[in-house]
Amino acid sequence: MAVSHSRGTFSFEDKTMPDIARIIALGASNLTRGFHTIVSASRSAWGPEVQVLAALGHGRSYGSSSRIAFRTLPGILESGLWRTLESLPPVPTRALITDVGNDILYGYSAERILAWIEETLGRLRRITSDIVLTDLPLASIRRLPKTKFLFFRSILFPSCRLTPAEVLEAIEQVNAGLAKLAAANNVYFFRLNPAWYGFDPIHIRPSLWRSAWREIMDAPAAANPGGSSPLEGLRLYLMAPERMRIFGIERFKPQSGAALHQGGRVWLF
Repeated sequence: MAVSHSRGTFSFEDKTMPDIARIIALGASNLTRGFHTIVSASRSAWGPEVQVLAALGHGRSYGSSSRIAFRTLPGILESGLWRTLESLPPVPTRALITDVGNDILYGYSAERILAWIEETLGRLRRITSDIVLTDLPLASIRRLPKTKFLFFRSILFPSCRLTPAEVLEAIEQVNAGLAKLAAANNVYFFRLNPAWYGFDPIHIRPSLWRSAWREIMDAPAAANPGGSSPLEGLRLYLMAPERMRIFGIERFKPQSGAALHQGGRVWLF
């Protein structure tokens, strides 16, 4: 990696990794906002046949359903991703676990959140040992003034009534627990770069999406990096997941791997 980060016993430098044929990406708003860059970076690094399976969405929870405005998504552990993974033939796979912090603002305890991530790791380890677990942007949140915290809390998590001190304490507990889980499961623990965050303390700045996600994924730069067209980016952002509720009405869209014009296939859950 270009930058040294704290990690468990696993290191990408410790062994020669095979070419990646499949990316499993789990997360919430950061993953959703940068998803088109993840797809294009994967394609340029590992070729036009790469598969990307993602469980994501603004406000996404790992263990419980989550609602933003009129849209509700099941918890990542409750999604159809796992059933689909069981049905696909095994190929060299890299998995990303990101955006763990939402569940803190939903009021779940650090112990419950860490139990969900431990379950997620257990399921992924049955598929691949190549797993990246990111921490939370603790440094940028520590710098956050109380008035700014209240502003973001009211906009992003209007039902949350936790104080800044309570949120910070929970984040520190979850971060420490994630580091222990990474070490216990021999997965790569990626420390997010504080320089990636600006006015918004929890979302990576758009100008840094490509470089940040390429570093998180450890995606090697290609001689012909290509990219993602604005049309493809819009298509990916608007693509419907397998299951969601709109105004309380269940919607189901079977996922068979949408082929992209520039290469690659995408499944959303």
